[in-house]
Amino acid sequence: MLRPTSRIASRAAIATTLTFLTLISGVRAGMAETFAYVGNADSNDISVFKLAESGEMTPVQTAAFTGVEKPGSSTPLAITPDHRVLIAGVRSQPFLAVSFAIDPKTGQLSPVGSGPLADSMANIATDRGGKVLFSASYGGNKVALNPLQANGVVAEPKQVIPTGLNAHAFLPSPDNRFVFATNLGSDQVLAFAFDATAGTLTPSDPPLFKTPEKSGPRHFVFHPNGKFVYLIHELNADVAAYSYEAKSGAWTEIQRTTALPEGFNGKPWAADIHITPDGRFLYASERTTNTLTAYKVDATSGKLTTIGSVPTEKQPRGFNIDPSGRYLAAVGELSDGMTIYAIDQSSGALAKLKSYPTGKKPNWVEFLSLQ
Repeated sequence: MLRPTSRIASRAAIATTLTFLTLISGVRAGMAETFAYVGNADSNDISVFKLAESGEMTPVQTAAFTGVEKPGSSTPLAITPDHRVLIAGVRSQPFLAVSFAIDPKTGQLSPVGSGPLADSMANIATDRGGKVLFSASYGGNKVALNPLQANGVVAEPKQVIPTGLNAHAFLPSPDNRFVFATNLGSDQVLAFAFDATAGTLTPSDPPLFKTPEKSGPRHFVFHPNGKFVYLIHELNADVAAYSYEAKSGAWTEIQRTTALPEGFNGKPWAADIHITPDGRFLYASERTTNTLTAYKVDATSGKLTTIGSVPTEKQPRGFNIDPSGRYLAAVGELSDGMTIYAIDQSSGALAKLKSYPTGKKPNWVEFLSLQ
């Protein structure tokens, strides 16, 4: 039988243990820091911000491209899957991929080297294993594959593949077995089988599928469940939903809606598309109207229901969503600024929080949470 003094000691021990576990939990939770990286084309640098729990952004660094003098038309960014390296594409000659080491505590960037790109690349992305860098050239009508060295610096291009007009995005499937490239000027999406072990691409069967004439397929994103793909078209501002068959890599269209706000009358110029980490909400940017449009995603059917549009930065070429799915950051090429929005966790609606100055001509945003 437990004596009273033993009960007291036991309770004290339990309380101490619970307090210790709470403190450890708090320390672990507090260790996760989130940073936003903004590529600025005309100032040839990257703005680094720290994101607070409240959605407040604090500037922490401006990382410059050493030896790059002439501005490019954009600065695409990619972060390696191990979160150790950020890679930036330089679109002026000499065409380079510049690699920066990411400090795991401060999020700040330190240059580690650069390697050659095959052309001026509008889009870069690593494969899911972080072994190669995929890139797409809008003006060069090609895609390429560069091996990534152990330090995150790209090696010489291993494959350079001609495409239709205006290759724009070049991204791997969730399982890393396929890679897809949009051809904006040829209204098509190319499909490649990817051998991750050999680090090589071969055309799939079929090698492409067409989109509507003069639609201009631009950027796309996979649903986190791997069953759907969402593709935004630059020239008509369509947002198309596709079912995705992982075994064959096939896309089958299931819906087509728009990124244009109600009452629009003009020439569309859609840009970017992103989905929340939980797959419940999708967002698209449109540059003629300077708006962001929100959609609710049906996880079973993959279909979209439009929530509405909000005004944003001038010429919103790029935006992104933080890993918690609570905040969206949009940048404006003509406003040299970034606006942060809170994402309503019930409705998906966007609420503007605050705007911040960036470098010149910002056009790309990447978020990263570091433990």
